Amino acid sequence: MLEMMAFPFMQRAFLGGILIALMASFYGPFIVQRRLAFLGSGLAHGAFGGVALGMFLGQEPLLVAIPFTVLVAVAIVWVRSKTDLEADTAIGVFISLSMALGIIFLYLREGNASDATTYLFGSILALNNYDIYLSLVALLGCLASVPLWSRWAYATFDETLARVDRHAVMRDEYILLVSVAMLVVISVKIVGILLVSAFLVIPAACARLLSRRFVHMMWWTLLVNTGGVVVGLLASYAINVPSGPAIILVQSAAFGLAFLYQRFARSA
Repeated sequence: MLEMMAFPFMQRAFLGGILIALMASFYGPFIVQRRLAFLGSGLAHGAFGGVALGMFLGQEPLLVAIPFTVLVAVAIVWVRSKTDLEADTAIGVFISLSMALGIIFLYLREGNASDATTYLFGSILALNNYDIYLSLVALLGCLASVPLWSRWAYATFDETLARVDRHAVMRDEYILLVSVAMLVVISVKIVGILLVSAFLVIPAACARLLSRRFVHMMWWTLLVNTGGVVVGLLASYAINVPSGPAIILVQSAAFGLAFLYQRFARSA
């Protein structure tokens, strides 16, 4: 099994997967606690529109998808703040819009659009040095937002009290969703648009079952995310199955074990 690490593409797969796992573990608990699990899927579909636009323009898809998806995230927060619509409704509107635009861009693009399937289903084994550098830049952005952690946590558990204490709740929410949008775009290359929200939701949901304290929840999320990447890649290599879905299945298995543990603990 260790001979797999002699291949540069496997080294990049492990490194890229762990980098994404670290960032998803930072943002995931906020997404789950704020009941925004649908957000990851919404932004992933927004990324599809951006990827398709990049292909249509003949540019690097991820570089176009980042500002496009950030714009979608800002629009979701803005619509939610200016109307009586719930977050899931605003997300649903922009999912439909982004997918429609993406399909039109691919239709208008000259040539074969089959390479779009790389972004739909992901290919962690196809990561290149550019993808690793992009992930490292995103990790630096994640580290830069660490000072906001306590404010985000405060607003997550009591938004009204945070406003009373004169915290810039809306500004912080914009920053949070823009950061998540950037993470989603980068993750698209690893697990694909169809599975990207799993990195944000499943490990954090697992951690929510195992911990009552928010800081502990983040550590559990980190353990499940990184463990899912390592075990998933090893399993995919051993039994020759796609790596992205294998990682998600490992994370789902961890969730199942956490669920059983909680049920057993409550009945004991």
